[in-house]
Amino acid sequence: MSGHSHWQTIRRKKETNDAKRGAVFTKIAREIVIAVREGGGRDVETNIRLRVVLDNARSMGMPKDNIERAIKRGTGEDKDGAEIIEVVYEGYGPNGVAMMIDVVTDNRNRSVASVRHALSRVGGSMANPGAVAWQFDRRGTIRVPASVDYEELFMAAVEAGALDVTEGEGEDAHEVLTESTDLHAVSDALKGSGIPVNEAELVMMPQNEIALDERDAVKILRLIDTIEELDDVRRVYSNLEMTEEAVNAYAAAAGD
Repeated sequence: MSGHSHWQTIRRKKETNDAKRGAVFTKIAREIVIAVREGGGRDVETNIRLRVVLDNARSMGMPKDNIERAIKRGTGEDKDGAEIIEVVYEGYGPNGVAMMIDVVTDNRNRSVASVRHALSRVGGSMANPGAVAWQFDRRGTIRVPASVDYEELFMAAVEAGALDVTEGEGEDAHEVLTESTDLHAVSDALKGSGIPVNEAELVMMPQNEIALDERDAVKILRLIDTIEELDDVRRVYSNLEMTEEAVNAYAAAAGD
């Protein structure tokens, strides 16, 4: 899991850099709209999903006015703009690596065309609904600063109902794994114990991973990065085994 943790660190740095240019605010605004609409309003005490999205928005420095406009669009107070929908596309990259591509868009035709193009450029392809999804489970992940004592975190997380805890090193955060239904309860329990939480989110975790040599693994990481840069894509999940060596090789090539 060390490679996976390092990959998440790289992603977070990139998101932070993009936020400085405002490049991620459109994506976050769409997530706010969905969270408000699906969660039944703007009350973060009852709309847990909105609370998570707003925490992320604030950590990225999203202006308050942008946040409020997105909330009003979600409640229907602001009716400007096209309808925003969530969709998950399924596909395969090179070497048969399975991918789940999480999209929030106001134009389904545009998003599917851009994802299909990114995959086909490297010999990948879109898959029919359900062809890939069965290989993934919905789980919760919580990232905690590596400066937190691992043993203390482990005991608190297990007591709160976590499935597992992976120790982080250096810049890489500790990662707490939970059942999807327990994510917010575990996160709140950790915060209640005085343990800081950097991020809490629902993810799609592969049941089994595909091991590739470093060169082929780097190609997949490059593809994932390319797809995640698309305007409508929120996150890409794959069943690639992310080794520390492959992630470091990709980071070096990308200049991170």
